Amino acid sequence: MLPERSFMIDVIVAGGGPTGLMLASELRLHGVHVVVLERDDEPTTVVRALGLHARSIEILDQRGLLERFLALGKKSPLGGYFAGLGGPTPPRLDTAHGYVLGIPQPTVDRLLAERAVELDAEIRRGCAVVGLRQDDDGVEVETAGGDRLRARYLVGCDGGRSTVRRLLGVGFPGEPSAHDTLLGEMQVTAPAETVAGVVAEIRQAQKGFGLGPMGDGHYRVVVPAAEVVEDRSVPPTLDEFRERLRAVAGTDFGVHSPRWLSRFGDATRQAERYRTGRVFLAGDAAHVHPPIGGQGLNLGIQDAVNLGWKLAAAVAGWAPDGLLDSYHAERHPVGADVLTTTRAQMELIATEPGPQAVRRLLAELMEFDDVHRYLIEKLVAVGIRYDFGSDDALVGRRLRDVPLAGGRLYELLHDGRGLLLDRTGRLSVEGCADRVDHVVDGSTELEAPAVLLRPDGHVAWAGADQAGLLDQLHRWFGAG
Repeated sequence: MLPERSFMIDVIVAGGGPTGLMLASELRLHGVHVVVLERDDEPTTVVRALGLHARSIEILDQRGLLERFLALGKKSPLGGYFAGLGGPTPPRLDTAHGYVLGIPQPTVDRLLAERAVELDAEIRRGCAVVGLRQDDDGVEVETAGGDRLRARYLVGCDGGRSTVRRLLGVGFPGEPSAHDTLLGEMQVTAPAETVAGVVAEIRQAQKGFGLGPMGDGHYRVVVPAAEVVEDRSVPPTLDEFRERLRAVAGTDFGVHSPRWLSRFGDATRQAERYRTGRVFLAGDAAHVHPPIGGQGLNLGIQDAVNLGWKLAAAVAGWAPDGLLDSYHAERHPVGADVLTTTRAQMELIATEPGPQAVRRLLAELMEFDDVHRYLIEKLVAVGIRYDFGSDDALVGRRLRDVPLAGGRLYELLHDGRGLLLDRTGRLSVEGCADRVDHVVDGSTELEAPAVLLRPDGHVAWAGADQAGLLDQLHRWFGAG
């Protein structure tokens, strides 16, 4: 047993990237005392992710944060995001945000950190987790500096090489990296038109290559590496970039003055379980995959929003049986599906004749709007439907932002509480009013007499029957 001492911390979050920061904010919405332990002394400047997908944009809108991100991002159409296939954004997407928001990951990290601090989350930098022990009542975490912190719960959001996952002994099956890619930002001496012409020619056959202007004299350079290395934490050199650019494109474009240099692989792995007692895994600690399609950062943010309110309920003491286990039950299949999607996209950009034949066939199929829409909604996560055991097509899906007589649906979700949106005016959330808001609104946009939304925006119930509503209120929000 761990030594008896009072809990000064409700939840420790290991990792201060976008997943950990989003989780910290979600917990603070419910008054949970959360401490984020981040091993790096300073925020990273490496731009591994470049965009937010529709489901993540919806989440930011639901929390009243979207305007901050829109002010620093650029909207781009969704067409062509599935392995570079398809034309314009498909019609009738089930979202009010049918675009990709181009915004570099360091900016996302900064905005999420600012939000967490606004909500009084504690972020400790230069504080790596090196040990943990847990019992039935809590978790004790040891840091590299020798500190020991005790909390009710621990969440590992500490990346693909997660220390928390390793300490738990959770398996991480999948495929190791077969191909490495060099990634960096640097200046070039070649004229812009020369760069654009060479890139266009090479990308006809080599989709894993590119030089894109960043707007400040720097280019984002992506080029296949010569070999797979064991330790990707060691950055490549500028000479490696020059050598690989000449090998792939016949020129190194005169690259110089790098801002940062990095490498990544195409390993595809998923944790066998997302929960071990009082310890959870989220983000890259739970799943890694190639960056094609830009799903990684988005998947982590969505993990955090699924888990946050459930952990807060457990801390507050009203979590019904099975609520914490529903995190793995819901998010593990989503992660597995993303791994399938990225594996498929990697095959579609391979240069061998077989994959190229499949690519041509799929390109033809994507001329059908239904096919194109299905694949895009899968990619941007608006097609997710959790299995809540209901035949109702709405139940399990997140609800798109719909106009209401009193404003917009997502404006009602800023506080991270449950919501009963009621067109009938006859229903009640009695017994759960401290955690579920009840709004009567006659909007004709709603496809049901009433819907019960969880704090993550997914529909837990739809209908007009008070008894059925009470069953689902108790299932998700406790018995009062």
